[in-house]
Formats: sequence, structure tokens, C-alpha cells
Amino acid sequence: MTRALLSWSGGKDAAWALHALRQAGEVEVVGLLTTLTEGYDRISMQGIRREVLHAQARAAGLPVIEAWIPQAADNARYEASFADALARARARWPGLAHIAFGDLFLADIRAWREALCAHLGWTPLFPLFGHDTAQLARAMLAGGLRAHLCCVDTTRLAPALAGRAFDAALLQALPAGIDPCGEHGEFHTCVQAGPMFTAPLALARGDSVLREGRFAYTDFLLAAEGQVPADPPQD
Repeated sequence: MTRALLSWSGGKDAAWALHALRQAGEVEVVGLLTTLTEGYDRISMQGIRREVLHAQARAAGLPVIEAWIPQAADNARYEASFADALARARARWPGLAHIAFGDLFLADIRAWREALCAHLGWTPLFPLFGHDTAQLARAMLAGGLRAHLCCVDTTRLAPALAGRAFDAALLQALPAGIDPCGEHGEFHTCVQAGPMFTAPLALARGDSVLREGRFAYTDFLLAAEGQVPADPPQD
């Protein structure tokens, strides 16, 4: 089979892309590539803690290649970090030349990734691209994926949705014009269970904060004894 990295955000789309690739049986995912922000020790965009990232990776049975960027990094700095991570991955797996992404339908993002990968000598894969996102969201839930909203764009959704389970009730409650998978950046998720994991992650819900006057983040931690677990999704 073709070997590939998977760009891993810690959210539902990356997790489902891993599941889809494994189900198709034509690509062997050998590792996860994740961008983290210095000083926060968290996945960029999602705000997921590094220790939760590594718990996800253990549950998926895959190693993580970390790409670190400074806070408020520009595009050039991101691309340099991404290139360095790919070089380290190729040193670990000689001949590796493919990386998969969980993008769903944004053509401009796909074109940018294709151009960047071509420049670096890699071939991008998009196993979920073009899927109807309403149907995909329902398929994720029916397939056992469990996640919570860890970041909400408050210009599109109510801040109170941060921390809420990604479930059928949420999909029904989303306002008109909001993509069911949040593909326009309306929300991001932290995945804790699904067919891509050997066992569910025990996560506890932490504090919620508003950053940049716009993004409502809810923290999720690895649950320790005595902590209140994250609310399970209601189907």
C-alpha cells in the first residue's frame, strides 16, 4: 500500500479521514503531523492540549511528528515549519511522499495545499473532499465518532456552544448557513472516541475563554480521578 502521513488537527475531520483511509485499504497511514503553537503547548487553531494530542495518537496507534510555530506566525513561518516536519518524517520513513488532509470542500484551501506540497516534493491526498457535509456529519455519529466543540467563532455561533458535544442535537440546532461540519471555520472539535481509536479517551471539561475578542475556546484535559468528565453526546 501507499504509505502516507496524515495532517492531524485533533478534530473530527482528521479523525474521520484516518478511518476512511483505513477502511479503503489502499493507503497505510504511518504517522500524524500536527502543528503546535509555542508558549501555549497546544494544537494551533483547535487549542487542544499537547498531552491530549498524544493520547489521541496512542489511541490511533500512530506516532506524532510535531511542527512548532511561534504565536502569531505568518504564512512563511508556517510553511517553513511544515517543510521541516515533512523532512523529518521522510528521514524516519525513507521514500515517504504522501500526506493526507481532512479538507471537505474548500477549493482554495485544497489548491494552496497542492501547490505547497508540489513545491516540497510531496503528493497530497484528500479522502473526504467533495462529500456532502450533512451526510458526512451523520455518518460520523452513526459510526461512533464522539467529539466536543473546543473552539467557536462567536461571529457565527453563540459562545455558549463552546464545549458542547458534537451530536445529533447540535446538528439540529445549528442556524441556517452554518456548515454541519464547520468547514467554514464556524467551529472546531476535539475528538475523544471513534472507530479510528482502540479505546475512547477519558476527557474532563476545563475552563472556557474568549480570545482575540472572537474565538471562544473550551479546554479539555485528560481526566484524572475526581474530575468531572466531559458530558457524553446525546444521540
